Amino acid sequence: MCGIVGIAGLNPLEPVDETRLKIMRDVLRHRGPDGEGLWTEAHVGLGFRRLAIIDVEGGAQPMPNEDGSVWVVFNGEIYNHAKLRPWLEARGHHYRTRSDTETIVHLYEEEGERCVEKLQGMFAFAVWDRPRQRLLLARDRLGIKPLYYALTDRELVFASEIKAILASSGLAPALNRAIVPEFLANRYVAGAETFFRGVMKLLPGRTLTWSAREGVRERRYWRLPAEVNDTPTTPVEAAGMVRAGLEAAVRSHLMSDVPLGLFLSGGLDSSALAGLMSRMVKGPIRTFSVGLPDADANELNYAQLVARAVGSVHREVVVSPGEFFDALPRLIRHEDEPIAFTSSVPLYFVSRLAAEDVKVVLTGEGADELFLGYHRYRITHWNDRLGRVYRRLAPSGLRGNIGRSLGRLPRRLGRYATRTFLGLPPGPRHLFYENFAVFPTTLQQSLLADPELLAARDPYQEALERYADAPGGDLDRMSHADLQTYLVELLMKQDQMSMAASIESRVPFLDHEFVERVAAMPGRTKLRGWQTKAVLRAAIQDVVPRAILTRRKMGFPVPVGRWLRGPFRPLVDELVLGPRALERGLFDPAALRRLAEAHRSGAAEHGDRLWLLINLELWQRMFLDGEDVGDVLHGPETSCA
Repeated sequence: MCGIVGIAGLNPLEPVDETRLKIMRDVLRHRGPDGEGLWTEAHVGLGFRRLAIIDVEGGAQPMPNEDGSVWVVFNGEIYNHAKLRPWLEARGHHYRTRSDTETIVHLYEEEGERCVEKLQGMFAFAVWDRPRQRLLLARDRLGIKPLYYALTDRELVFASEIKAILASSGLAPALNRAIVPEFLANRYVAGAETFFRGVMKLLPGRTLTWSAREGVRERRYWRLPAEVNDTPTTPVEAAGMVRAGLEAAVRSHLMSDVPLGLFLSGGLDSSALAGLMSRMVKGPIRTFSVGLPDADANELNYAQLVARAVGSVHREVVVSPGEFFDALPRLIRHEDEPIAFTSSVPLYFVSRLAAEDVKVVLTGEGADELFLGYHRYRITHWNDRLGRVYRRLAPSGLRGNIGRSLGRLPRRLGRYATRTFLGLPPGPRHLFYENFAVFPTTLQQSLLADPELLAARDPYQEALERYADAPGGDLDRMSHADLQTYLVELLMKQDQMSMAASIESRVPFLDHEFVERVAAMPGRTKLRGWQTKAVLRAAIQDVVPRAILTRRKMGFPVPVGRWLRGPFRPLVDELVLGPRALERGLFDPAALRRLAEAHRSGAAEHGDRLWLLINLELWQRMFLDGEDVGDVLHGPETSCA
């Protein structure tokens, strides 16, 4: 895990400014405290910060090929680099190190931009090809590693994090207002745009080539399976396939020359990794967990159960509400964009704990999307099935009368009924996206001060396109869509919060060969009746305690709504309703006041909505207004003492 940066100028006669490149590089020191590197040649420069994992003594970057005609900077891990090396050596390439970085540069010499198709791992890298005067940017298939870029009339600038691009002084920070409705609805921006106007992200499974002569060309080199494999298999056969694939993925992800451990939540996914990992290493594994003081948001007892079962060396940290909010501005600065998920903050604290003992951790990210673990998959599926029967049997007039009567039900019952097939139109837009949006379209219509923002772009467009492109039924399509949208945001949370503590996180469930096999399995093998992750449960039943196999999914429910109704209400008063927030003109002040008052009084639960609005205002104060991280939450208006 490292940080990479680079500048490629359009004018070959204008040398790259090394000072700018060094500033960009060193903004990312947290991603690589173990070393640094810089290489420039005329109008091109590459910079690197290193977290040494493989070939600790060697592996310095930027790294050239044998004659210095090709240079690479690389962030990530290539798990099959040792398998590729003999073939490359047979082709005449001479290795100077044991690092996986060198395999990339030699593979590029053989395959050009198609080199990515032979790599197994998580990666974001840049290759400068001197003979062709061409820059290649590449990102792994699932988007585990980040890569951002900005193209101006003078140059192309890229980096592992947006803050490094801003530090290049080539682009002034400005809010990309067009993405606000999508952020409010989904928590994330699914396409290539970011919160910063002019800064783009290279999407997963893509390469981007650039040269002064040919400009920019993007290519998609990987897709999820185009068909669902409906070949009949027994539950035992399906579970056996999953077990074999997961064991192979975990074993490959244990590659390291430094100590490694596991983030253990006490849920099914991390517990499965703990059980498999403990059988593959000598001595006890190291596990790390995080909790909150609130009993209904604490899974530490389950994590302790698993730790005892696998015999791990286990450590925990409990994060108080005060510590949670004190860390928030610093973590928004690390993430470069508003923090979508409240669980990001505890993730930083457990990363910091783990960094005291290890440099690498395995995590269970990706299993929910792959194995249909979220409750919203189950709810959407049953709404769709029951809705089909309902529309077939009930005349349209009767359905209309029932729909209108839902508003007369007692408040809580009516709220639930309107979110079922009785109150929702059919199709994924309403059943899957609007039904689970933070700010549904109807609420945004009253909230946004500029109605053109919502009219100009469908907040669900990218997700609906991924859904429509997917094969199979609704379960398969929901999984495919989330693997390409929602999961990418979760992976950025994982990367940036762990990197804030200078620790590498790995995701065995997202080994691309494993993903290809599981994504092609029909949804009915993963969701059986009301049981989620059915085939995964069967596959790992002998390595996970029964109490974990049968427990209800909890996730990490941070009680931010309760905190904002209580001692941290001043944050709402200042960051949502305060004059600076209102003067930005993004939202209708009356709508904001209604939202905040309904939450304060307990008439409605708007904790998630207030969380997004607070994050958006903090982000604007730091990145657009230039306010210092240490000051943004400690003025008299935001005091929660």
